[in-house]
Amino acid sequence: MANAAQIIAMVERAQASKPPVQKLVDKIAGIFVPIVIVLALLTFLVWFFFGPDPSLTYAFNTTISILIIACPCALGLATHTALVAGIGKGAENGILIRNAKSLELAMKTQVPLIDKTGTLTQGKPSVEQSWYHDEGKKEDINLLLSAIESLSTHPLAAAILKEVGRKGSKYFEPEENENISGKGIRAAIQGKTMLAGSMALLEENNIHMPDELLQLIGQWKEEGYSMVFFTDDSKALAAFAIADATKEDAAKAILSIREMGIEVALLTGDNESSASRVAAQTGITEYTAVIMPEEKNSYIRKLQDQGKTVATAGDGINDAAALAQANIGLAMASGSDIAMESAGITLMNSDPMSIVKALKLSKLTVRVIKQNLFWAFFYNIIAIPVAAEVLYPFTGILLDPMIAGAAMALSSVMVVTNSLRLRKMKLS
Repeated sequence: MANAAQIIAMVERAQASKPPVQKLVDKIAGIFVPIVIVLALLTFLVWFFFGPDPSLTYAFNTTISILIIACPCALGLATHTALVAGIGKGAENGILIRNAKSLELAMKTQVPLIDKTGTLTQGKPSVEQSWYHDEGKKEDINLLLSAIESLSTHPLAAAILKEVGRKGSKYFEPEENENISGKGIRAAIQGKTMLAGSMALLEENNIHMPDELLQLIGQWKEEGYSMVFFTDDSKALAAFAIADATKEDAAKAILSIREMGIEVALLTGDNESSASRVAAQTGITEYTAVIMPEEKNSYIRKLQDQGKTVATAGDGINDAAALAQANIGLAMASGSDIAMESAGITLMNSDPMSIVKALKLSKLTVRVIKQNLFWAFFYNIIAIPVAAEVLYPFTGILLDPMIAGAAMALSSVMVVTNSLRLRKMKLS
């Protein structure tokens, strides 16, 4: 997990970055400034040749007033002040924004894809039931299993180790090991191939499962358990039914996202019954189970090809590629470092409601940016003709350059004040 210095550095980098909308503002400013200069020169010529005496004085007075009052200070402050306030507000709520682009894009989310373990569930699974091929060799099996599972950082591996202990690594050191993404681990111990992982891993390796275990698997599926199997190169040696409680605010978070007009999809590498149970508990209607990390990427690309903006929330190593592929990645800080590195937004408290807060923060920040830009342009539309003294024939009053300077400063104050409103807005 990031320390305080890293968090501060991340916030500072994000506040210094530019959102996509700033590129448009920069282009507009590049056109706006030359136009103002041309208008100022035309105003000078009109007043010099057609204005009352002393025409030169009036010409300089109006030209300077235009240049002062049309200074694009408010335009330059419009996005940056809102970003600084918005990113600061996020940090106060445990939402760390890696860059301004992520903050702006989050409000455009159409399809949030959420991982199950550690995101919607506690990420602290526990073994509820177990099966052993030979109860008499249970201790020996557990020693071998713990030696292999010690190589994994997956939450299900942690649950197994909590159940069987960690003594195996003292007696056995795998000569070879391979982490098979989304499926489990293959290792060699004393010349024998051992597998620890999902049903898909067993099926790939043609592992025999006795009728007793197959019957038990059917029962565990109905009850919505996640399952981990331990085998040698030919037969199943042990199996475990694991449950992971859903987070307290998970259902509330999903409901809040749906109330924003966004449908949520659940993606998980777990079995169908486990995914169905969590989906039902949280109110998610669309879910995909037994999905591999590379399949998550394909799923995301398919949605992106349809023109949809995709947000992905997850916490594990298996989620890292999906977090990087998505338009906006939201990583739970309780997860792996690589997941946080791949994401554009890090949620420090790992509460599902933080996903809702991040989406709301994005909408509020972009809304304030648009308000700032509107007032900056509206101000110039009104102020430039006044500075050019178009009202002089009707009122006989000339705008003093000092008043023009005060008006210019006032526009910047309006933009900054509007941006600071973000600090008082509620995200929950």
